[in-house]
Amino acid sequence: MKRLLPLSLLFLGVFFYLPIFLIVKEGIDVKALVDVVTDSYHLRVISFTFAQAIGSTVVTLLIGLPGAYIFAKYDFPGKDFLKALITIPFVMPSVMVALGFLILFGKSGPLGWLNVLYSWKAIVLAHAFYNYPVVVRMVGTVLERTNPHYEEAAMTLGAKGFFLFRKVTFPLILPGVISSALLTFTFSFMSFSIPLILGGYRYSTLEVDIFTSIMVLLDFKTGSALALLQLTLSLTFMYAYLKVLSIYAKMEEQRIIIGKKKLRGLSLYLALLYFVVIGVFIIGPLIAVVIDSLTYDGRISLEWYMRAFSEEYNPMFGTTSLRTILNSLMFGVFTMIISLLVALPLAYTLTKYRFRGKILVDALATLPLASSSVVLGLGYLLAFRKTPLYDSWVIIALAHSTVAYPFVLRALSSSLVKVKKSLFEAALTLGAKEGIAFKEVELPLIQKGLITGALFAFAISLGELATTYMLARPEYTTLTMAIYKFISARQFGPASALAVILMLVSGISFLIIEKVGGEIW
Repeated sequence: MKRLLPLSLLFLGVFFYLPIFLIVKEGIDVKALVDVVTDSYHLRVISFTFAQAIGSTVVTLLIGLPGAYIFAKYDFPGKDFLKALITIPFVMPSVMVALGFLILFGKSGPLGWLNVLYSWKAIVLAHAFYNYPVVVRMVGTVLERTNPHYEEAAMTLGAKGFFLFRKVTFPLILPGVISSALLTFTFSFMSFSIPLILGGYRYSTLEVDIFTSIMVLLDFKTGSALALLQLTLSLTFMYAYLKVLSIYAKMEEQRIIIGKKKLRGLSLYLALLYFVVIGVFIIGPLIAVVIDSLTYDGRISLEWYMRAFSEEYNPMFGTTSLRTILNSLMFGVFTMIISLLVALPLAYTLTKYRFRGKILVDALATLPLASSSVVLGLGYLLAFRKTPLYDSWVIIALAHSTVAYPFVLRALSSSLVKVKKSLFEAALTLGAKEGIAFKEVELPLIQKGLITGALFAFAISLGELATTYMLARPEYTTLTMAIYKFISARQFGPASALAVILMLVSGISFLIIEKVGGEIW
């Protein structure tokens, strides 16, 4: 497996580092950089990008921390079901989430009276919806594994209630809180579909600004300068996240599982109220999409689904609705295969071997996490637009794989690190060659990681919009592109039908991930 490492690094070199290098080369233009940092519009966009990311992080923490505490400290009927339910947003494609908010908070929607659509409030709420599971899972895990003796000692000295949480519990879980906050901030900062659809022109973010500069204004100089700025910022955020994550990992390694209490009395009623509100918040947008997909001309009908599976050519996106579904599935399958082939040698080598330059290889392998889809799409345009690759479907599968591969790498690394080296060595002493030993001994033991990583890659490919929009010819239009174009044309009915199909496929993938590898991610 180690011998395949150069091929993985070659893939990253050609399909990630070369595009990023060309962005840096194009973006290091003094005039373009000065124009960007002195232009009032771009400065307003950059300021708003920071502001909405901070706001999204604060709101997500406010609604996520109580959930993390309840799941970590209490046992109650339906706990596993609720935990699975609240994780759904994280695996839902963002374009579908944006559509749900449009229907739910639109003028004719049930929550239209709140008047939050096409404002910063809609963006913050959607980001909180999306990142809520991150806070609950990360902070909840630290809470579960924190040594209970500190709290018990404080309680014997008279500490209780909120004072006990503020003075004892919160400092112990702070690494988990900061990790989840940094990850939420980074996701919100690099978010594309949600600001694009829910924010409108007035509330553009840096990602949307880059996209507009390239795809609308055809201004590659400005787009590259903005992308260079965004890349620098996202690298800084990711570095901070990884530093805090090392502390968070040590908290996990304590593996001291605290005893769970039963929910009763006032705590029970408060928890019920909390989960009712969260349930409406999470399920509301999804139900709104389903209902809208079944409503045609004021009555219940499957008309939108019949059109979704029709082979009639749609000039709006240059192919049939059925073809967009098949395209998405095709790209998802190829993304799974490519991501696994790239990530497995890297994960295996980094977890199983010590060698000179390992820290450098680890950094090179991790860096794609800090890149956004829009920046990567721009890099591909600069690198491959004059090559035969640009006109083929292969470039889309490669772009999706580059976006998805870091998540596959993490899933595989989490599985490989648990495999004892002695098992592999025992196979070698019995005469097995390295390849056979890996296939017969280690591969079955990392099966959960393989399945989890593959399904994550598939789900990420299904939900990818930016790179597909920037690279795909009309015949390669995907579900997410078709949904976005329907939304842009204010045709919510057909958009909802396609979104439900996307929701079902993503939901099935998530259920398998949760069943097979819930502890891995």
